Amino acid sequence: MDGPIVECVPNFSEGRNAAVVEAIAGAIGSIPGAILLDRETDADHNRSVITFAGAPQAVLEGALAGVAKAVELIDLTKHRGAHPRIGAADVMPFVPIEGVTMEECVRLAWRAGEEIWRRFHVPVYFYEAAARRGGRERLENIRRGQFEGLRDAVRTDPERRPDVGDAELHPTAGATVVGARKFLIAYNINLTTADVGIAKRIARTIRASSGGFPCVKAMGVMLASRNLAQVSMNLTDFETTPIHVVFEAVKREAAGYGTGVAGSELIGLIPRKALEMAAGVDLKWENLRPGSVLEQRLADAMARGDRMK
Repeated sequence: MDGPIVECVPNFSEGRNAAVVEAIAGAIGSIPGAILLDRETDADHNRSVITFAGAPQAVLEGALAGVAKAVELIDLTKHRGAHPRIGAADVMPFVPIEGVTMEECVRLAWRAGEEIWRRFHVPVYFYEAAARRGGRERLENIRRGQFEGLRDAVRTDPERRPDVGDAELHPTAGATVVGARKFLIAYNINLTTADVGIAKRIARTIRASSGGFPCVKAMGVMLASRNLAQVSMNLTDFETTPIHVVFEAVKREAAGYGTGVAGSELIGLIPRKALEMAAGVDLKWENLRPGSVLEQRLADAMARGDRMK
């Protein structure tokens, strides 16, 4: 692919109905120039992450196509899952990959937000580099109270009102958080215990907001399907806090509670450099494969000349 490349990694509040996820991915992939790279679904979280890339305009239209299908098919009033959410199309970050600046991705995020409101009447919050209000850089601040809590707060609290749209959530699709950021690694570590309290205490110890590692967001959740507790994380700058540093810290903390690490899993893709930095460390991967590497997946997709796998 010649020219600038932007990645988009929207998170949708559906991880149990395969037909819905397929329809959303199909809508994104129907846009010429939108290269679908990866799809991850999680029934416990009841959430899916779809990764695609391409030229900025193609990625913008692909993102909007995905939102359209999510608004049509996902009803948050019936949604239950371990992962926090405020929208059917919950989070939509734009990431500069090649020949694109962060400032250009910010402008792309703002355009996407305006179009989401205009086309679907879903209010929008901007986060990370695209944030327009202090405190909204952090996704967890915007998502406080989840769909149910925000639905009430947005009507009465000026601090909770969206950046684009009315002070009223969409009745079934909620709101969407749109932003621009560096490459984020969504990374989970599964413990050898069903005690979710241990996972929550470990998450509190390692996350930046509690005085832990910089650029680490973490929470403890229960994986009902496996009867295991999980430390679920977003690593927002893997060069500042590498993935193996986090793994060793969780392993050490778990041992202190008399438990261990069952395995770790990647949600979405990972840059090659992040793996190179962790060379020699056994991260107990459960799902890592060659196609998990961003650069390899993009190269393979472009070599095939198709838009999907």
